[in-house]
Amino acid sequence: MAEDIDVATAATRPVDGWTLDPALMRDEEGHIRHEFVEEITRAIKAADRPSLSEFVAELHEADLGDLIGALEPDDRVALVELTGTDFDFSALNEVDEAVREEILEELEPETVAEGVRELESDDAVELLEGLDEEDQEEILEKLPPSERDALERSLLYPENSAGRRMQSEFIAVPPDWTVGQAIDYMRDTPDLPERFYEIYAVDANQHWQGAVSLDTLLRARRPVPLADLIEEDRRRVSVLDDQEEVARMFGKYNLVAAPVVDTTNRLVGVITIDDVVDVIEEEADEDLKALGGVTSDEELSDSVWTIARARFNWLLVNLATAFLASSVLGLFEGQLEKMVALAVLAPIVASQGGNAATQTMTVAVRALATRELHSNNALRVVLREAMVGLVNGLAFAVITGVAAVAWFKIPGLGVVIGLAIVVNLIAGALGGILIPMVLERVRADPAVASGTFVTTITDVVGFFSFLGIATLWFGLK
Repeated sequence: MAEDIDVATAATRPVDGWTLDPALMRDEEGHIRHEFVEEITRAIKAADRPSLSEFVAELHEADLGDLIGALEPDDRVALVELTGTDFDFSALNEVDEAVREEILEELEPETVAEGVRELESDDAVELLEGLDEEDQEEILEKLPPSERDALERSLLYPENSAGRRMQSEFIAVPPDWTVGQAIDYMRDTPDLPERFYEIYAVDANQHWQGAVSLDTLLRARRPVPLADLIEEDRRRVSVLDDQEEVARMFGKYNLVAAPVVDTTNRLVGVITIDDVVDVIEEEADEDLKALGGVTSDEELSDSVWTIARARFNWLLVNLATAFLASSVLGLFEGQLEKMVALAVLAPIVASQGGNAATQTMTVAVRALATRELHSNNALRVVLREAMVGLVNGLAFAVITGVAAVAWFKIPGLGVVIGLAIVVNLIAGALGGILIPMVLERVRADPAVASGTFVTTITDVVGFFSFLGIATLWFGLK
């Protein structure tokens, strides 16, 4: 019986005579072990090509990407160079864009070109699109003409379009073939796509005719004509369609693959579910960052200067709106001097309105992004959010009113802050939904711009309503 191996001990063995084992790479929580990264680093320093190549060849591209991200910058490039043809360049699509660009800039164009040749076209395009045109051209020149032309065509499509996301490898056959002919063709053709879910029927000019799913094909007998199995109304996308719209279509119609056609209805590619999952993750990441005023391309690997410069603009806008809100306090300077309680309680009113507005804004931005909020239901949703603001406003009016009276022993103060809370929560609810809708109408990104404007509204309305009502109630001047 083989002796049990302690994982922690195995992961700290010296490189000499030690086989790198992918099974030991991660701990119980799925994180890469620090000791394992150190072993890889020592193997790189020792230029242990055989061990590194054998190890890299066994890793999934996602695991290899995680390992690259855990290494020091110089060791990342060395790992690629030492492992040569065993290195899977699709792993570079699993790392931060900044890390990927650093590695590609350090590698020789010939090395990158050889790696690109082993990738499916969609992975190759994703790898190249982040580089500047000069670097792209230098790498593309090293490729055979047919492969270079296909990648250049894909790179010409708009960013975030289906044309950029599609892979140009697919199976297209004449519609007058039989099931047997199609199966024999797939068995005898060596360069089929690595993974596919359906085959497509095209005419002599590559114009779309329809699709046949693999389950339908395999259930049919060999003599059956493909024309009897073709789905002519199969959902397809245009090369110019936005990737977010494509992802939405996949979710709505439960698709695993969709053919891509050009403006003349010629079949030029296919988008598969793995590409759509990447799109969904990217869009969700972009929306989440935008709500915080962070640019979508900010990565954890970016430098301090890059991040600070990217965040500066929105912080500057926030500063300007903060001065605007503070100017409202200046209008009531005399009243604040006479009643200190007003200065203490005013931020509570503003913050409650801001929190309520953020809740509404988050729901509204997401609903706009998924097309759930539109002109047909806009009025109903706006009224619903206003009523939610009113209900929560009344509830918190009672809570804060009682707390204010108990704190400062001024009976009228409870009524004042209660009324202000109601006003500001309604204002926050309306601002949280109307501002994103207006920004969407003028073709601005609601996720990016809404937060600053909504916060300003709740601060201004909160301070003005609370101090204004207090001035009238207590007769302050």
